[in-house]
Amino acid sequence: MALLVTVLVARLLRETTPVQSFLTSYPGETHSPEEVPVGLPPWVGWQHFLNSLLIVLIIRSGWHVRTRTKPSAYWTRKKDRWPGKSKSKPTKISLDLWFHISLDTIWVLNGIVFFVLIFTTGHWKRLVPDSWGIFPNAISAALQYFSLSWPVDNGWVSYNSLQMLAYFTTVFIAAPLSIITGLRMSPAWHQAPLKLHRMFPIEIARAVHLWVMFYLVAFIVVHVALVLATGALRNLNHMYASQDTVSWAGLWIFAGSLAIMIAAWGLARPLFLRPLASITGSVTR
Repeated sequence: MALLVTVLVARLLRETTPVQSFLTSYPGETHSPEEVPVGLPPWVGWQHFLNSLLIVLIIRSGWHVRTRTKPSAYWTRKKDRWPGKSKSKPTKISLDLWFHISLDTIWVLNGIVFFVLIFTTGHWKRLVPDSWGIFPNAISAALQYFSLSWPVDNGWVSYNSLQMLAYFTTVFIAAPLSIITGLRMSPAWHQAPLKLHRMFPIEIARAVHLWVMFYLVAFIVVHVALVLATGALRNLNHMYASQDTVSWAGLWIFAGSLAIMIAAWGLARPLFLRPLASITGSVTR
């Protein structure tokens, strides 16, 4: 009901003279600098898949860590066998937290690869605004989306203003915040000086971490919905097949990646996690 009201209000606003003038002045477009390569290279596709797979499992495991009062099992780090290693008490955490931290580690490593690639190829310029005009253009694009009259879009060349702001927020704000707050809540922080604990209270870290998760869930839902609604075949070809065409290639690759994510979701349960966790530590029920 709320969505229907929003669409109706957006359509009514678009009929008014001031809003029409605003849309003419700010069509919602953002043009990338001329030196930015046109198109999306193959590494964007596999990075998109890996990041999607990991973030879905991270959100799932993180929610289990937050809501499960009785863990199915516990993981304890193996004792150090090398001379000179710390004799501190081994860390004991829930199996859900072990899985969450393991996924986080892989996600951070994948993120490092992503940042290296976007800065060495110039792809970062497609994600970073270069003028204040992006804000009124983003409002214009949002109004066009809400009225179900899609803004001019050619993601193969450049993103529209709202897309750029969303991607910039996700890559350069939400992702670092999730890492920083996640580190604050990790068992490794227990060894930090008391001064750092006071400077960065864990209550703040938990609150920010939770809201970042809510943002990422909302971003994923809206992102997938718009990809499918605004020209699914062409958009999926951009994202997965590195082609600016309307064909079934990207859809089939997307379907395969979706099948892998569904399978991973089903396998992410104690029965299959215990053998994996036992490789790096001891697992007890």
